[in-house]
Amino acid sequence: MAKVGDLKVAWSRELPAEPSSVTVVKTVTGKYYASFVVAVDDGAELLEPLGDPDAETGIDLGLKSFAVLRGGKVIESPKFLRTMERRLKKARRSLSRRQRGGKNRQKARPALARLHEKARNQRDDWLNKQVKALVSENRALYVEELHVAGPAKSRMAKSVQDAAFGMFLSRLEAKTRRAGRTFVKIDRYFPSTRLCSACGALTGPKGLDGLGIRRWECGAFHDRDANAEIDIRREGRRLVAAGHADT
Repeated sequence: MAKVGDLKVAWSRELPAEPSSVTVVKTVTGKYYASFVVAVDDGAELLEPLGDPDAETGIDLGLKSFAVLRGGKVIESPKFLRTMERRLKKARRSLSRRQRGGKNRQKARPALARLHEKARNQRDDWLNKQVKALVSENRALYVEELHVAGPAKSRMAKSVQDAAFGMFLSRLEAKTRRAGRTFVKIDRYFPSTRLCSACGALTGPKGLDGLGIRRWECGAFHDRDANAEIDIRREGRRLVAAGHADT
């Protein structure tokens, strides 16, 4: 590096090509990370096409379970921030009791930052693994566009931020398109929860009062999330067939 010289690096992966530039960032916890800009060939991340026409799924995101997929398969939410809540509270109390400008406060601040960094790294790793699995196992993914900013200001703010739905969807869309798969976003106002997947009637739970209703009946018994996944998948297929979605 210019003005620094040679550095010892712990590589997380091999570079696919010769880098054109590098950016070094120092975190609050005193760690240094280097990110490289490299040029790769078009289609370098394309996956082999899947011949199975049923290799597709809707994705119904939620707070009870992170996501429900086709066939009622559930991805449980790891809740990394929630599991570290007691340690975070203890670190915050320790920091608040230290005198401003003192050496003890300077020691307490990185301790709190390390806990947040650990939760963030765990979440990033978990999200990347889920995205990779979904893209490799499905030729088409249908998701409901979420308005994350609203719930992030409500009493559910901590759970919404811990789930990182926005980060998950952006990574899933980018990975899906690079891999040559189909990715379709359903309009956020589409009534996937209320729409009966058997008869098409809008008889399902509605609004905030219906959040606690997990099962409901409309000629047939429905699991709230499994029914929503079916409706999202059908609407995604309709949009593709009508030419209203990129493939």
